[in-house]
Parts: sequence; C-alpha cells; structure tokens
Amino acid sequence: MTILVTGATGNIGRKVVEHLVDLGADDIRALSNHPERTAFPPEVEVVEGYLRRPSSLPAAFEGIDRMYLAPAHETITEVIDSARRAGIEHIVDLSGDETSTWQPIAQAVEKSGIGWTHLYAYEFMENATDWADQIRTTNEVCEPYPDSADAPIAMDDIARVAATVLLGTGHLGATYKLTGPETFTRAQRLQYLAEAIGRDLSFVTVSPDELIARLEPVMGEYFVRWFVDGLATRVEQPQVATSTVADLTGHATTFASWAAVNVGLFR
Repeated sequence: MTILVTGATGNIGRKVVEHLVDLGADDIRALSNHPERTAFPPEVEVVEGYLRRPSSLPAAFEGIDRMYLAPAHETITEVIDSARRAGIEHIVDLSGDETSTWQPIAQAVEKSGIGWTHLYAYEFMENATDWADQIRTTNEVCEPYPDSADAPIAMDDIARVAATVLLGTGHLGATYKLTGPETFTRAQRLQYLAEAIGRDLSFVTVSPDELIARLEPVMGEYFVRWFVDGLATRVEQPQVATSTVADLTGHATTFASWAAVNVGLFR
C-alpha cells in the first residue's frame, strides 16, 4: 500500500510523514513544493508538487492507494479530479465543519466518489504563539474576553491521528472532530503559559474594537471580525472537548505539556 502525504514540508504534513514512519509504514511518498527542505528517511520518496499547482499532481498521484490531503481549498476541484483519475482509493482530508472556511474541501471529497475520512480540526495550540511578542515585552496579554473557552489541539496530535487512520481500517466514511483533551478559558491559557515560563503574566481586558484595530492590519477585516466574534460566542458557548485523539491513538497532548515543551517561544 502506497501512501501519499501532501504538503509534506508544512507544519502538519511533515509530522504526518514522521508518524507514518514511526508506525512502520514503508511505502510513503511525500509531496512538497520545496523538496530540498525535506530530510526524511530512505523509505520516504520525495516528489516535487504543490496542491495549488494542479499540473504538478498527476505524476505524484500515480500508483497511490491512500492520501493525506492538506487544506488548499482554492484548487480543490482540480486536485480531486486528478486523484480520481489516478485511482486513489481513500482520502484522509484535513478540513472543517460548516463554520470553517475549510468545509468546501470536505464537500468536494465526499462528492468525488473516492473513499474518505474527514478530520475536522479546530483551534491549534500553536496559535498561542500569537501572544508571544506581548508576553516577551510586557508580561501581559490584551484581549476582550478572558472567559472565552475552547479546547485547542496540538498539530502533532492531528498528524498522529492522520497517520493512524491512513494505516488503519474501519475509518471509511467517518468524520472525526479533533480537539484537545480539555476546555479552558483564555485567562487559564495565559496561566498555563505563566507556569511554564516561571513568571507572573497578566490578562488585561480591552474592548473588542481595540483588539480589532490591532489585529486588522495582519488578519484583514473579514478574518479579524470572525475571530473576535468567535471569542465572544465562546464565553456563553464554550467549545466542548472531545476524546477522539486519545480514542484513536492512545493519548492526547495537554496544553500544559505543550507549553512546557515550547516555553522558549515565549521567553
């Protein structure tokens, strides 16, 4: 069985390859727009290609049985057409539910007639690094909703689930909602980071408009308002943590353990 990992030099794709190797897969093809940046072991065949450049895909897809599909909704129709023509039997896609901009990926995969498994990912633990500059320079974080609560997931856990599904059976037609193992507030998130760093950090409550004004130059008007509205919604409707990662792989990364490993990013 030959497995293709797309986006293999991306934050998650790279980890999917690593977990496949750790789980004993010996026929892995890694698709990368920058193959010179890879340093995979010999059992991984690296091929040049890019999901947003569909003309590069037919040769990479040839002979593939199962594929991890990284999120690239701009060219999803062309990508799926190439996968169908190549005879790929099972696509494990990283996508999202109807509230996500990644939902078109799941929809296109379902319509293709190819066997599928959806991995619906929500907020990443790695998004906490958005606070890094504030923490390093001021020892505080300024946001409007300290009681907004969600259950962020480590990218490594997403990759481990993807590798497990790609090598396993019984996953066809399944949609897995992936979160971290616990729900906690933005203020509690900062406290986890404070404990990892070993110094006091303060959560400073500011108005939503103040946060929007600060983030809009980076995120753009649409996404910053979507982000801030989401924070507000999760005050009264906190995200519910699922046990899916642990159920499928045996364990799930806590935010406290993630913070301890990545503490250098905040110092």
